[in-house]
Amino acid sequence: MAPVRTAGAIATLLSIAIVSYFLCKTTQHKSPRKKKLQRRRTGLVAAIGNTPLIRINSLSDATGCEILGKAEFLNPGGSVKDRVAVKIIEEALESGALAKGGVVTEGSAGSTAISLATVAPAYGCRCHVVIPDDAALEKAQILEALGATVERVRPVSITHRDHFVNIARRRALEASELTSTTRKKSQIDANDSSQINGHSISEEKQNMQFSSECKGGFFADQFENLANFRSHYEGTGPEIWEQTGGKLDAFIAAAGTGGTVAGVSQYLKDQNSNIKCFLIDPPGSGLYNKVTRGVMYTREEAEGRRLKNPFDTITEGIGINRLTENFKMAKLDGAFRGTDMEAVEMSRFIPLQSTTHYGIFLVAKMSICR
Repeated sequence: MAPVRTAGAIATLLSIAIVSYFLCKTTQHKSPRKKKLQRRRTGLVAAIGNTPLIRINSLSDATGCEILGKAEFLNPGGSVKDRVAVKIIEEALESGALAKGGVVTEGSAGSTAISLATVAPAYGCRCHVVIPDDAALEKAQILEALGATVERVRPVSITHRDHFVNIARRRALEASELTSTTRKKSQIDANDSSQINGHSISEEKQNMQFSSECKGGFFADQFENLANFRSHYEGTGPEIWEQTGGKLDAFIAAAGTGGTVAGVSQYLKDQNSNIKCFLIDPPGSGLYNKVTRGVMYTREEAEGRRLKNPFDTITEGIGINRLTENFKMAKLDGAFRGTDMEAVEMSRFIPLQSTTHYGIFLVAKMSICR
């Protein structure tokens, strides 16, 4: 096997790699329950959330612990980011920052873009996604199939004005400016004039990117928008708590924006401060260092030996080298570093798989240690 080349969905299970080290043996036995048929749900949005918590038999049997996975890949868009997309759009509509007929923009090379493209039409909005051109072509094809406009740009540093996230922010502003310009033009046209303030409306301004019917733009800003955190504090966390009956030892997840691990960890800690919450971080990310040492860099990097690109990893969408507003909300007891090889091997060992790395979070059901 050539692990690095054959791991299309490997990052899916990064959070599983070393969880067994801190779990204990269970002696609980459950009486069989009658299956309940779910009521019919109305519309796409109603199908998001309330995903099952599935016992991962391979790991549970091998470790003697009850290890459960939250099957977020069963959301309509295929990932946990459906929850985030709904929360971001609903809060934006409620606040007036986004209007029906407007365009939601985002810089994303991962699942958030797919979720926004899936969810936005349910609210009468369009989606414009900016992605780096080194991201998998299939992602762009999926987004376009969902009706989103895809803009591929060259990869640059987050501090560069042309980083894909920064371009997405500008696109939202451009859409809003276009709406304002179109509105002014309509008012002037009503007075038989073809100019605004003595100047013709620029064809360039009427844009390549957005149609004149656009009702403004809104930048989703998944990294800093705390609607991300709230979607998990109000949704995913309570679901896990209810599904385990509050009998929980530990929770572990990876972090990209940090919204999932922050929202779930804070909710669980608010219910029971004894529940342990952990981060699993891939190579090259600074979050492991931040949690364990209080700084984003390693000891070697602190000594001035950092390379421009110190690590390469097969994972996408998780691991980051800056603190986001969402991650700052996390309540963590520690962190683990998971290697690419561990992720590859674990993806082959566990039958519960997802098409995205956001598909599974791990929780350890409350157990009786002996």
